[in-house]
Amino acid sequence: QEASHRFALPAGGSGAAVKQENFVLSTSGTDQVKGVLTLQGDALCQADVNLKMPRNNQLLHFAFREDKQWKLQQIQDARNHVNQAIYLLMNRDVNYQFKTGSEVLKLMDAVMLQLSRARNRLTTPATLTLPEIASSGLTKMFTPALPPDILVNFYINLNKLCLTVYQLHVLQPSTTKNFKPAGGSILHNPGAMFEFGNQRYEVSHVHKVECVVPWLNDALVFFTVSLQLCQQLKDKISVFSSYWNYRPY
Repeated sequence: QEASHRFALPAGGSGAAVKQENFVLSTSGTDQVKGVLTLQGDALCQADVNLKMPRNNQLLHFAFREDKQWKLQQIQDARNHVNQAIYLLMNRDVNYQFKTGSEVLKLMDAVMLQLSRARNRLTTPATLTLPEIASSGLTKMFTPALPPDILVNFYINLNKLCLTVYQLHVLQPSTTKNFKPAGGSILHNPGAMFEFGNQRYEVSHVHKVECVVPWLNDALVFFTVSLQLCQQLKDKISVFSSYWNYRPY
């Protein structure tokens, strides 16, 4: 229940909007990328990013268009899994009596599966190829439009909201004899190559900035505690079951 409350969105028609939270993006050791992200529940409703280009120290500024929001699928999925776990626990009559230990174990396994999936959605960002990032709807979210040699990706990693900015350079036909497209990854390194729109590119610079989202931290703690409680209940039932099965009389 506590984990679920951290993801709570108001019920439709209640009129209460989820409050917007602003987070300052930062990284240690470099100020190439700075920005402020505005999170509202599972939606990134504003991103204001400044990027200092290493080549010429030119400053680029881009922000979300007013009419755009970016849904963070990881938060959405984690919330759905938590709510499914609660549904499994509440989906019986208030006076329902469990008949066997194995019935409880089966329920605990189902609940733990949902809790594990919820936690994994936050701890394990999706692996994406560079063409997948390039063709993502995220590239069309900004005003002014992103330059063709810039790619961005947002994701959740544990309790952090992360922004990765990739700077690219076009590979000339003469240099593509050693072309080896990169596979899927959470974070691509400089030197990674890919083909997109009949053009071959190489990643020249990678900037990763992040901010801690406190309520995601709370949710992860509650997932861990919930899973431990489920496991303790399973262990106790197993002890009683083995005692019951091996009675000497």
